[in-house]
Amino acid sequence: MTKSHILINGFKVNFMANDNNDAVKIAKGDIVLMDFEGWIADTNELFDTTNAQTAQDNNVFNEKIDYKPMPVLIGGGRIFEGLDEALESAEVGKETEVVIPAEKAAGQRDPKLVEMIPMREFLKQDIEPRVGMELNIRNRPGTVTAVTPGRVRVDFNRPLAGKELRYKFTIVSKMEGDEEKVKGVLEMDYGTSEGFGITVEDKVISIDLPDVCKYDQKWILAKYRVVADLREAMAASNVRFIEEYVKAEPAAEAAPEEAEESEEISPEEIPQDKE
Repeated sequence: MTKSHILINGFKVNFMANDNNDAVKIAKGDIVLMDFEGWIADTNELFDTTNAQTAQDNNVFNEKIDYKPMPVLIGGGRIFEGLDEALESAEVGKETEVVIPAEKAAGQRDPKLVEMIPMREFLKQDIEPRVGMELNIRNRPGTVTAVTPGRVRVDFNRPLAGKELRYKFTIVSKMEGDEEKVKGVLEMDYGTSEGFGITVEDKVISIDLPDVCKYDQKWILAKYRVVADLREAMAASNVRFIEEYVKAEPAAEAAPEEAEESEEISPEEIPQDKE
């Protein structure tokens, strides 16, 4: 295994070459599982990872996160542009490191996106703003950067805006079969594929929904992304979501027990023979 690098759109990508001509290549439209670490380049601060131990070692572990390889649709536009471009030239099983400039990551910072907002707008929503708090105000996500008695300064720039990022990633596997690809899209867009029934015939994809989807607001939003990604990754002409509402059969009534009750007769009630 040898260390090498290539240039992608003007920035350098380092990787460990496997010296294997049979390595599986990745292309736009593929669905893959990826392990990665994301670092802020100038401070060497970890901001995201799929590895629980790495998160613990850098004091960013979150017990609510399920640390595991992340499904990605190559070229789907769901990750930073620079990382997406680096993935298009990657190979399965090869560790790759790439430094992404801000313009191909979260973008440059925009001073106009830092606003002063009256304190009363927060109080109406029962929000007590504190420096560093991430919140949603005026229908936009932002971070509180200063609090005064009458006003609050909120930065609506993306948290990583203006920062050069360094990613170290490995493509764990490339999804091949139709059912595996559909499951990958469900994992990517909804967070799980558990309980879904999947049938693929030609370009028609039928997905039987588990009961939880009938009441989950998250699914109502996710299903549109699922359709778009299945069209992109599998050229689906028709995507069907099937909900079943099965009428419960009435419980059978238990047959009455015909128990013979024996009557006890007291000695006084026994007829006596007359002499």
